[in-house]
Amino acid sequence: MTIASPGATLRDEQQVIGSIVELMKTEQQLLISADADGLSTLTPNKLQLAQRAATLSRVRHKALGAAGFPAEEAGMEPWLAVGGNAEHRSAWNRLLELTREAKELNRVNGMLVNRQLGQTQAALSELRGPGSAGAGVYGPAGQTMSTGPSRRFVVG
Repeated sequence: MTIASPGATLRDEQQVIGSIVELMKTEQQLLISADADGLSTLTPNKLQLAQRAATLSRVRHKALGAAGFPAEEAGMEPWLAVGGNAEHRSAWNRLLELTREAKELNRVNGMLVNRQLGQTQAALSELRGPGSAGAGVYGPAGQTMSTGPSRRFVVG
């Protein structure tokens, strides 16, 4: 795919990152409500959008390199100073805003995932009971599994 300008993909990148932001907002609501089924339906869409964003970014990086600028995010500012216009500047700034919003949503969603994991682990510990250290855990076939021998060391 040949791109005439590093600014050519910016609108598409905004659309994709904007879609990711909306998806992550939905993900956040599903995490809050502990809706595992709803979360599982988002995963394929998130993956597809992330792949599309990466592809567009690579195309922009190649165009930057072809224009004689660093073929990475850091190359956009020098390119904008020399080869960009007001529309490109505005589109780039909006893309950066959306990216910051996506990163913040990802941070918060990660905290929600960790909270859910902690609650799940606490519930499993309660089900196991005190001193059971794995007793009552069931394997894939529905049979009770042992966690194996204890690894206690004797000093003496």
